[in-house]
This record gives sequence, structure tokens and C-alpha cells, in this order.
Amino acid sequence: MKKFRKVLDGLTTSSPGGTMGSPSCGSAAGTPTAAPTPKEIDVQETLVSENFQLCKTVRHGFPYQPTALAFDPVQKILAIGSRSGGVRILGRPGVDCYCQHESGAAVLQLQFLVNEGALVTACADDTLHLWNLRQRRPAVLHSLKFNRERITFCHLPFQSKWLYVGTERGNTHIVNIESFILSGYVIMWNKAIELSTKTHPGPVVHLSDSPKDEGKLLIGFESGTIVQWDLRVKKADFRIYYDEAIHSVGWHHEGKQFMCSHSDGSLTMWNLRNTTKPFQVTFPHGKIQKDGRKESCKPILKVEYKTCRNSEPFIIFSGGLSYDKAGRRPTLTIMHGKAITVLEMDYPIVEFMALCETPYNNEVQEPYAVVVLLEKDLIVVDLTQSNFPVFENPYPMDIHESPVTCTAYFAECPPDIIPILYSIGAKHKKTGYSQKEWPIAGGTWTLGSHTYPEIIITGHADGSIKFWDASAITLQMLYKLKTSKAFEKPKQGEGRAAELVEEDPFAVQMVSWCPQSRIFCVVGISAHIILYRFSKYDANTQIVSLEVRLQCESEDVISPSENENNPCFTESGSHSPQPHQQHPPSPGSRTPEGIKDSIPCLKVKDRMVRVPPGYQAELVIQLLWVDGEPPQQITSLDVNSAYGLLAFGNCNGLAVVDYMQKTILLCVSTLDLYGAADPYQRLTRSPRRNRQSTSGLTELSDNQQSIDMERSKSPTSDHVNGHCTSPTSQPCSAGKPRVPMGPEGPRLTRRGPGRPPFRKAQSAACMEISLPVSHTEESRENSFSRSRSSSVSSIDRDTKEAITTLQFGESYGRKTDAVPTPCLWVGTSLGVVLLIPMSIPTDQEDRMEEPVTIGPSGAVLMLKGSVLRFSFLDCMGALLQSPYEVWRDPNAPEDPDRPRKRKLVHFSPSSSQDTCGDGHLAVVCSERQAKVFLMPSQSCLFVHNITESSFVLRADVVSVSNSVCLACFCANGHVMTLSLPSLRPLMDINYLPLTDMRIARTFCFTNGGQALYLSSPTEIQRITYSQEMCDNLQEMLGELFTPIETPEAQNRGFLKGFFGGNANTFDREELFGEAAAGKASRSLAQHIPGQGGMEGMKVAASGVVGDLARARIALDERGQRLGELEERTALMMTSAETFSKHAHELMLKCKDKKWYQF
Repeated sequence: MKKFRKVLDGLTTSSPGGTMGSPSCGSAAGTPTAAPTPKEIDVQETLVSENFQLCKTVRHGFPYQPTALAFDPVQKILAIGSRSGGVRILGRPGVDCYCQHESGAAVLQLQFLVNEGALVTACADDTLHLWNLRQRRPAVLHSLKFNRERITFCHLPFQSKWLYVGTERGNTHIVNIESFILSGYVIMWNKAIELSTKTHPGPVVHLSDSPKDEGKLLIGFESGTIVQWDLRVKKADFRIYYDEAIHSVGWHHEGKQFMCSHSDGSLTMWNLRNTTKPFQVTFPHGKIQKDGRKESCKPILKVEYKTCRNSEPFIIFSGGLSYDKAGRRPTLTIMHGKAITVLEMDYPIVEFMALCETPYNNEVQEPYAVVVLLEKDLIVVDLTQSNFPVFENPYPMDIHESPVTCTAYFAECPPDIIPILYSIGAKHKKTGYSQKEWPIAGGTWTLGSHTYPEIIITGHADGSIKFWDASAITLQMLYKLKTSKAFEKPKQGEGRAAELVEEDPFAVQMVSWCPQSRIFCVVGISAHIILYRFSKYDANTQIVSLEVRLQCESEDVISPSENENNPCFTESGSHSPQPHQQHPPSPGSRTPEGIKDSIPCLKVKDRMVRVPPGYQAELVIQLLWVDGEPPQQITSLDVNSAYGLLAFGNCNGLAVVDYMQKTILLCVSTLDLYGAADPYQRLTRSPRRNRQSTSGLTELSDNQQSIDMERSKSPTSDHVNGHCTSPTSQPCSAGKPRVPMGPEGPRLTRRGPGRPPFRKAQSAACMEISLPVSHTEESRENSFSRSRSSSVSSIDRDTKEAITTLQFGESYGRKTDAVPTPCLWVGTSLGVVLLIPMSIPTDQEDRMEEPVTIGPSGAVLMLKGSVLRFSFLDCMGALLQSPYEVWRDPNAPEDPDRPRKRKLVHFSPSSSQDTCGDGHLAVVCSERQAKVFLMPSQSCLFVHNITESSFVLRADVVSVSNSVCLACFCANGHVMTLSLPSLRPLMDINYLPLTDMRIARTFCFTNGGQALYLSSPTEIQRITYSQEMCDNLQEMLGELFTPIETPEAQNRGFLKGFFGGNANTFDREELFGEAAAGKASRSLAQHIPGQGGMEGMKVAASGVVGDLARARIALDERGQRLGELEERTALMMTSAETFSKHAHELMLKCKDKKWYQF
């Protein structure tokens, strides 16, 4: 607990602004003012550095670029390996674990130690890893690095501790899973094939033990050679030389025959009695052509041969289609008896696996499902029904259904919002799924005690919005909204608008959501904003459309006096905010047909439409083309339900819309906002003169601007040289700096009338953003694309100042204000903060009739770098929320006795404390620094330079441990937290050393010490920076391993059980152990002990704990064997007593008989 006291007696703090010469913080319009009244701020800060720790919590979505698949048939858990070295382990809903190999090498193959709680991974760097799954966060126990050979295939027989490893050279090595040491037993390729063979058989592509005899190992080589190796006598039983390359092999459970898939699209069946030739060759998809030849087919990459007790066996394979039809989708073929079913997939098949009832390979397999891993999806097919329906996937594998372009994260939502979104979203769910339960049902997960409602919103390239329930570290889709439904379908050949339309005209750039009022705003790439209201009823509505234009003419440099006479037209029924700009109201909201190119990018539906329950579009705002130039993308947005106002800005201007009266209140360029209070000495420029003064629209926006995620996550302009740069209009390869633009840069890059300005909307996975220049070599080599000039000269005349963040709230627009009033806080790319006071009618009837008036700009505050975030605290340090309107259903039936009234919730700064009197604290964070101002005196209480060498990408004031702090994410990968209001550094962790564009654009903080970002184009990574949540994380995660009895093998009669199995008992230890096989060459493979700490029983750690654990396991196993021995002894005693009894009876019966009487 620390107390921070600061006596504000004439205190003003200067902001070091480089060569810009920024004015004093405590001044308006850059001139010092009289000292504020002495006042004492007494804030008790409770947060300390011990409250913070950074760790990953859970990863959602589909594993990016998957490579391998494995399933534990007893534990019923699934593992998926990826090209980046990640492993996802999935069980029942809630059981979802992500592991990452430190090397980052691609995972080639996965092998479960069935029912042992362990997993072997083989990676592309020729390393084997053993993962312990008996803890909630799996860890590597052992690693084995092959030095001279490349791993191509692995096979671990059920209940064996010896792993067979095939290599590229054609050799087969054997690894002890317990010690992870290589055995001296090696099957060399030249011993496996005949000496007379002149060519190398190729890499090992298959290894499996015979179901009939574990001592026989079937080795498949790529060239088409198959060898059955007798492990006991160390020689080949038979060799098969086939002239087509082999891709996979599948055994019949009796071990008498097997099936191979080949590169020519054929399947061959082989019988062990006669291996000279296959007894059956089929081309499942090869038709006989007119000339009698088979048409050529694609390779069958994998085949599985699974038997059934009461029906024909299943033959399941991928590939094998004929080459004749180009563009055919990837297929999985299921042959069951004479029936052949071809399942077409949306994406290429990476791997598939049949799920069977038994883990034993020598029993009837009884497959019940097929897991199919596609490049971008995971599906499970039900084999128990003749039409082979798919199971409904309980995991959120479709986040990337359309590329994610923005994210938003809301913790501690109103508790009723999740059920109502789910109930509406459930009505639109797909049908036709299998009625059976999801078969991957392993592990255990319980709802932890530390849960609260959380919602994640994702915006997508196709204009869709998805609401996800993210409570309790799970993710479940609630509701999907398609923003494209507000518009007519774009048609080709419609002049200028058609040039704009490419593949993704509706791509979402940012969202703004008020959970309390349920007002939802979407900003799209075509410079449009859609405002939605939530209703539980369907309705017939007509969407209101507003069109806005503001275009600055950079060539016209005029004097300030001339600029005063330039019109700023406002919407009919509204007042111009500045008295000298009063003009007659315009007749309508659309521009006359005569104005060249004065059209929006998209056409809003202008008819009555039936809208279903859920979010219903009420208002669409679009920026217009002006003189052949496209509207510039919107960079900032805020909406306030209590005020009924929506504000947005971009490169050149700001607009405020009254969405209740459907009018434009304010639409001005950034320069016009300053008036005489411009802190920079620059020549003003006129807005482009309107061709027809009768136009009812005002002008807005010029230069292309980097988009941001929900109130500007990324820097938006060159605050050094003042250039706005585009993330998309100037693409360049990563790592290569763009050519620095000189003072004439914007003029040179302006598009001509005939050139389409938009390209395909990119997902957040590949979007670029313009970022500041760094003066260190290390950051120049960072993965960011640089687009800023290194010049630090004074601001030139072509400065384009973007609106980077906006915030409505109750504040003091001027120093002389005695009471707080509704204000709009405006932050720009040059580090300037403007306050715009507003007058809003309070009565409900007046609110719909009387206009909202906006006063001239009040305070002007200064920071270094683009302004990113505003937040407000009372004088006790508590967070002040913006006022909001309590949600009411706009389509609910009217009750004449109880007319509906707007219910507003206000958080006035003056009502939250008595000791400090009036006033509140304003927290302002920019790319470079954070400041805390006291309002209304505008005194700067605290300032902290967050970073000098990098810049802040995202900043938020969030609640953690019953207090608040400022959380920042920097471009160099650092995550920081600062105390409030004193801005003490509490945490600074270098979390992501190389931050890419996707992370930069999707990173967002929320309350409760949580954050998220898009870790790949298909996955969301959630992290926590709260020590409390890190401590509780073990409780929240699911258990991967649950103690289950291994099912007993079938057909074990009394004699077999009594004498310990069949005659072919195979002791691998005797063959592969050091005593028999000797030690392997040290240079062949290197053992690397794992780093992970262990919990649970099967521990392979060093020291006493490991020895005790091993002793305990050995005792358990010994006790189990003793129990079995006791049972067998009891059986023997019973049998002996029965024999004795029969012998005694026979003796009594025969005792008096003579020998000749028998």
C-alpha cells in the first residue's frame, strides 16, 4: 500500500516533443495559464508488482497447418501436430491443451502410449520427444536427437515399451520408451533386402507388427519393397518387390493378409501363404477406357482395413481419384462390402484415422467413426449409420471460416447477455448431424469457481461478425451476424462503385459494442459504418442511410482568414457547431445526381426488409467518392447510447452523428476543429469547395489511413513528418523498408480517376500497418514493414492529421466549467487531445425533437506520438464508466398504461467523491507516453515515457485485483502495466520478441487481467497478466488423463490364461535389451533429458522423488501380478482338490477288485 500525494500549486509539466516544440501540458492552445487552485489528491494505490505475472492460458481454434494425427482408443483423446511444432490435445468439451516444441520443428508423427498418459512426437529436426500427459500442462520427459539419419516413420505396438523408428536410409532402429535410449538392435536396409537387389529400397514408409505374431515386423519401403522381418532369428521371412511405390499398409486382424495403397491409385491385397504376387488388385476409382486400358489415377495416400463382427470389413482410403476431372475436391472413400461411398471434403486431407472399439490389433476391429484432419477443418464421420453423417464438432474449429480481420474482448459482461445471444443463435444452427455423442470424450473438466461472463467478438473478411462465449477458458459460438445483408449485392459494371468492389467489400475493420445497451457498431473496409440495435422479435424495417463527404485539397494553401468563410454544411434540422459557419439547411441527405462521382462504395437496401430476432441494422453511414477519389478508411469510432451519438474520424476529419434523429451534427476537417487553438504553426488548407452549394452533405476525409481495431490499436500516421501512410495501398515485402516519402509524398501517391483504390480485403493475418521508425538496428530487422521517413524536421505544410481515438464521457470542456457536461474527447496522430463540449436535451420528448448542439473546441492537451486511449478516474482513483442507456427492446409490444421511457445510467465525476470536491482524472495514453490530467484545471499530475526505442500498439485501462491499471502492448513484444494514477511501472515482460502484423492488429486487453491475440490465422491465444489467475489456472484447466482399466483381450481361454498366453510369447526385453543387443553407437543419437516438472505417478525425474515414484509404480505392478498369481493359485488348488476327490472315489470303487476284473 502506497500513498501518493501531489500538491497542485501552479504545477505544469512540459512534454518533451522532440523538435516539434510542444506546449505546456497544463495549457490550452499552447499558452501557459494561471495556476490551478491548490488541491490535494489522496489516492491509495493497492496494486504492486506481485499482483502481475504473464502466462498463456488457453488456445482456441483450428491448429494452423496441421501435419499429424493420433488417437488413444482407451483414454479417448486426440492429438494434432502442426508445422510450427505445436501439439493440440483434445478430449471432451473443456479438455483442450496446447503444447509447443521449443525447437519449432514440424511434427511428423504422433504416437500415444495407449492408456499410459504419455505421447511420443517425431519432429522434422529428427528428434523424438516423450510428453507426460498426467499433468494439466504436459511437459517433455525425454528427447532423443538422431544425428546421422532422418526419421520417416514410427510405430509403437500396444502395451510395448519399444518404439520402432524407420529412417530415410531404410534402416529401422528401436528405442526404449522408458529410458529413451537407443537399443543396439538395428535392422539395416541391406540385411532386410536380398543381396542380389541392385537398388536402394528407399525410405521406410511403414512399420507394423503382425497381429498373429508380435515377433514379426512388417517393413514397407517407398520403392514398393515389403519385408516381414523375424525379430527373433534376425532374418526376413519373405520379401515382396512391387513395381508401384507404397504409401501405406493395413493388416487384417487375423494377421493372414494385408492391404497396400500405391501411387498409381491401386489397392493390392496380399496373402502370407503366397507372397509372389497380390491375390487382388483394384483401382477403386479407375474406369476402363474405350481402348481397354485403365485410366490413370492419383495416389492413394493412406488405406485402413478394418474388420467387423457382423458385416463386411471397412476399407477406408484417401485419394485415388482419376486425373480426368480437374478441380475435383479432395475425397475420402468408404468401401463397405459392395457399397462405395465417396465423401467430398472442403479442404485437402492431411490425415485420417478410423476409431475402433478395441486397442488390440489381433481382435475384430469394429470401427465406429473416422476422424478426418483437413488442412483447415476437423471432421468426424459416423460409420455406424449407412448414410455416414458427421458428428457436430463441439470445439470452435471454424473461427477462420472467413479470415479474421478484427477482435474485441469483453470480460464481466451482464449475466443475461450470453443466454439470450445463445438462444437466438441456436435457431440458425445447421442440422443433419449424427445423433450420437461426440466420440472424442476423454479427460475431465469442471467449471471452476473463478468464472464470470466473457464474450469475444471476431470480425471477418466476408463482413460476418461472430459472438463467442469465452467464459471459464472455453469458447463456444453464440451468434453470427452478417453485415452484408444491409446492402444490395454488388454488381459488376456499375461505374465507379464497381471498380471498388473486389472479393471482400464488406470486410470488418473494427467494432464497438456496449453490452449494457446492446448497441453494436461495425466499421467496414468500404468506409461504411452500420449501427445495430438488439431485439428479441423479428420486424419489418427500412434501413436509414446517411452519406458523408469531406475532402481536403492539399494543393490549395490559403490564409486562415479565407478559411473562415468556407462552408461546413450540416444536416437538415441540426445546428452548425460554430456560429460563423451557419448556412441554410439542406433539402436532403443524398447528393444531387449532377455531382461527379458523389456516390458511396456500396448500395444500401432501400426497401422494407424482414429481419429476424437478434441484431437488426438501423442506420448505415457511408463516406462518398469525391472527384474520382475513393473515401478514406475510418480510423476511429465511439458510440454512446445515453447521448444517442456516434462519432468517427479518419485521416482528415471528424464527424458526429445523432443516430436517434438520424442527422449529421458535425463534419469538419481536423484543422477546423482547432480554430485559433492550433498548437502547430502551419498554414491551413481549405476543404475542397463543393461544386453545388445546395448539397445536403458535408465533406470528409482524404488520404488512405491505417485501420485500427476498436479505437485505434495501431499508429496511424507519421507523427514525425506528418504523413498518413496506408497499410494496404502501399504493399511491400516484409523486412524491406518502403521508400521514405518526402514533403510531396501524399501528392505523388494520389490515385487517378481511373484507378481502382481497393484491393482484396486482407485478413488480420496478413495486413500491414504503418509503424514509426526506430533508430536501433535490432528493430529495423524486425518483421514490421517500415513506411515512415527518418527525417525529424519540423512539420511540413502537407501534414495530414488523423483522428486516432474518440471517447464520449462526462467531463469539463473548459477550465472555467463548474459542472461536468457531455464531452467528446478527440485524439489525433500528432499527439493532440481536443475536448468538444456538447449540449444534449435531457427530456425524452425533447431529445427526439430538439437538436444536439456542439460547442467549439475546449481544452487542447499534448502528448508524444499518436493518441491511443482515453479513460477517466474519479479523484479516489476509481474507474468512471461512460454513461449508457439501459437496454429496452425496440420491437416489444407497446403497453398503453406504461409508456416506455429511456432509462439512463450516469457516472458523474462530482457525485463519486465528497472530499475532493468537483473534478476527475483523465488518463491519456499515446504511442510513446502516458499522462494523467486533473480536470477541469487541465494540470498534468503524472507523466511516464512508456518507451523510447519502440511504440505502443495497444493500451487499455483495465481492472485487476479490485483496482485499475494501464496495460500496454508494445511493438517490440513487451507487455507492461502501470499503476493509476501515479503511472508507476508494475510489470514489463518481453513476451513476444518478434511481433508480426497479425498479432499487432488483433491484440486486445480486457478486465480481470486477461488479453488475447490471433496467434495464427486460425487460432486465438488467450493470456493472463494477473498473478491471481495464474495461481488458479491449474484448477481451471481440464485433466487429460483419467485412470481407466485397460480392456482385457478377448478369446483368452482358461488354459491360455493359466499358462500365460499362446506359444508365441515374445519377450522384447530379451531381444532389444542391452544384455542381448548391446549399446547403440553414441554418435547415432543423443539423449536429452526433459525440462518439465512432473506431477502424477509415472515420473521419470531424477533424484529421490523419481526413484520413489518408480518404486511405487513397481510395487503397484508387483501387487497386480501377485493378485493375478493368487487367483491362479486358487484355481490350481480348486483343480487339485477336485482331482484328489475324484481319485479318492475311484480308489474306493476299485479297492476290492482283482486285477483281472478291470
